[in-house]
Amino acid sequence: MTGTTTETSRKSTSSRLPAGVYLLGFCLFAMGSAEFLLAGVLPAVATDLDVSLSSAGYLITAFALGVVIGGPPFAVLSLHWPRRTALMTAQGVFAASVAAGLLGDYTVLLLTRAVAGVAYAGFFAVATVTAISLVPPDRNARASGVVISGLSIAMVAGGPTGTLMSHFTQWRGGFWAVVALTVVGLLGCLLAIPNASPNPGRASIAKPTVSQELANIRNPRLWGIWAITILTTAAYMITYNYLAAMLADVTRLLEAWIPAVLALFGIGAFIGLSVGGRISDRRPHAALLSGAVATAVLSAGLVLAIQQSWAAAPTVFLLGIAAFVLNPAIYGRVFALAAHAPTLAGATTVSAFQLGISITPALAGIVLTQGAGLTAVCVVGAVIAASAIPLILFDRAHERRRP
Repeated sequence: MTGTTTETSRKSTSSRLPAGVYLLGFCLFAMGSAEFLLAGVLPAVATDLDVSLSSAGYLITAFALGVVIGGPPFAVLSLHWPRRTALMTAQGVFAASVAAGLLGDYTVLLLTRAVAGVAYAGFFAVATVTAISLVPPDRNARASGVVISGLSIAMVAGGPTGTLMSHFTQWRGGFWAVVALTVVGLLGCLLAIPNASPNPGRASIAKPTVSQELANIRNPRLWGIWAITILTTAAYMITYNYLAAMLADVTRLLEAWIPAVLALFGIGAFIGLSVGGRISDRRPHAALLSGAVATAVLSAGLVLAIQQSWAAAPTVFLLGIAAFVLNPAIYGRVFALAAHAPTLAGATTVSAFQLGISITPALAGIVLTQGAGLTAVCVVGAVIAASAIPLILFDRAHERRRP
């Protein structure tokens, strides 16, 4: 009886993820809040810096370009650094860039936003690789899902809270809070993240070479996963980006209730990450297919559901779940295909996510400039999500053919 109890206790303990994984999720929450915060204070930034609203919008673009273009080179540069050193360097550069931008004019802020994007992408990539080095191989997707959940919390709480704070402290207040939280995360990494891989079973990913990393990048199946990443991310983000406008103009929802419905998407995203993280290690393609199909169906359904608040709210919530079930599975596939040298592959995955987000304004502009109604973006999202399904099926078929 005692032996059975001890074994049950051991299994219960082993099912828990290390504290370092949750710390990395907190760090990503701190840094990711800066991405969601700027959109909420953009008019105040434009007024304070005496630039047009469109010029202020380039601050968002600068950060996105930093992530897309700068993340992979940062990953290569940091390959021979201890992981803790790479994490702390990225956090330090990020915090310093944000702080410098707050002290300068528009030009300084524009440049520092680009640098912050590079540091953010570098941290994201190294953090996910570090997280999987802390757990057994059968928990890769779950660990990466916990790290990515920092972004969903930033979407639900970080950005809105920072925006609210900025209303009382001027627009810079929320960003100073981001700097402070990033420094707290940096100190946490110093104390809690080992420099060497703590899991003996993960020695194969401890010190990849540049040639190994570049060899992985040439794997066409990885490019297929990145195509899936871009498509599925654009599919749900194009709807999310115009959700507030649809709730105001189509649903005719009271302005005070719009943030609550947006928060439902973020809560759904958090649940989706949790569910996706638990099933993706064993059945990644099931998570990818269910997420893509559900995103397509719910996006199309939102065209009708958005007409009534009682239907719009649950549909938005379910769309958040469907969209973010995908993300742990994407990382699970990336790390399965790049098991021996995942850092550059992880950085490129971050860039793919950001690229999916960045192309949504252009995709929406194509239909909206033709005179289509706001709900047309939901149709575009459904079509994009559906276009990812053949790629997922192809990857699944190729995986099943492996010996």
